[in-house]
Amino acid sequence: MAKRDYYEVLGVDKNASPDELKKAYRKLALQYHPDRNPGDKEAEEKFKEAAEAYDVLSNPDKKARYDQFGHAGVDGAYGQGGMDMNDIFSQFGSIFGDLFGGGFTGFSGGFGGGSQRRVLRGSNLRIKVKLTLEEIDRGCEKKIKVSKFVPCKTCNGSGAKDGKTETCPHCHGSGVVTETKRTILGMMQTQSACPHCGGEGRIVKDKCHDCHGDGIVKSDEIITINIPAGVQDGMQLAMHGQGNAAPRGGIAGDLIVLIEEQEHELFERQDANLYYNAFITFSQAALGASIEIPTLGGKVKIKIEPGTPSGRVVRLRGKGLPVVNGYGRGDLLVSLNVWVPKDLTKEEKKLLEQLDSHQNFQPNPSKQERGFFDKMKEMFN
Repeated sequence: MAKRDYYEVLGVDKNASPDELKKAYRKLALQYHPDRNPGDKEAEEKFKEAAEAYDVLSNPDKKARYDQFGHAGVDGAYGQGGMDMNDIFSQFGSIFGDLFGGGFTGFSGGFGGGSQRRVLRGSNLRIKVKLTLEEIDRGCEKKIKVSKFVPCKTCNGSGAKDGKTETCPHCHGSGVVTETKRTILGMMQTQSACPHCGGEGRIVKDKCHDCHGDGIVKSDEIITINIPAGVQDGMQLAMHGQGNAAPRGGIAGDLIVLIEEQEHELFERQDANLYYNAFITFSQAALGASIEIPTLGGKVKIKIEPGTPSGRVVRLRGKGLPVVNGYGRGDLLVSLNVWVPKDLTKEEKKLLEQLDSHQNFQPNPSKQERGFFDKMKEMFN
């Protein structure tokens, strides 16, 4: 199952401060802590999910990678199962100590106050962007027209005809209602979303005619996407807050950009390395020569040593693609292939037959000449 957005998990905006992130995580940790939900697997998974989201968003480096590349930028830190309980308690033990060391009992008088208003979130949008190797080499800016939900201008996204909403009289703006039940262990309080305002804490009496009370309308928008150099086919970039707007001033969804790399007429790619097939004449291979090789940055000259066999690989360091979000560049590996003509004139055939009679033109491989598999190893290493 696909992971939820970390900002959505914590119920915060992408510009939330460290204190806001910690406060949001403390609230979820209190709600889903195993001591409060014994044997509840769903609560345990939500407890782990919140811890993983906080671990990423509270770390500036991890947060920067996540903001740029989404889950693909940080997934390697957690594997398939996410964080386990030992990781959580060892990393965030001090937070739990604050939560459960003093006032929390799980029963009457233990939950404390505080608003738990429901924050609506817009849905994510997905688009595909096609890039050439030249664009990937230097990074680029793309302007894409996207049809999406945006805040209604008539009511400023409130959903109300006059732009004003009212505090829900049933939950008094908290978004939750509390019910106290007697159990064999004592009085227990449970909280749920207010059914009158849907957990938002605000109600709309007179709905806006343009958005019908939703606070959002459909519109076309031009979005500028900055593509970093070195991205790869299939990579996803996350633009937080650029997806569909949420009803009545909630948190906007994200725009997920899927990278599609177009096939190049000259080069093949493997990670940051590029591969190019260069064809040379028999004379160039035998006598040596200097030939021009295309690169993404322009043509360069390489030297062919006398006696170069067909299939030899020349590595041009730093002439590949930049490493995405890192340092350095890959290499350009040039495979030198001797061109063998198929259709020969009588005169050409005669000349070749004369050369073939000489001892130097008879096959005599030395131990230094490597075989096919050695060449393949060089190509991929």
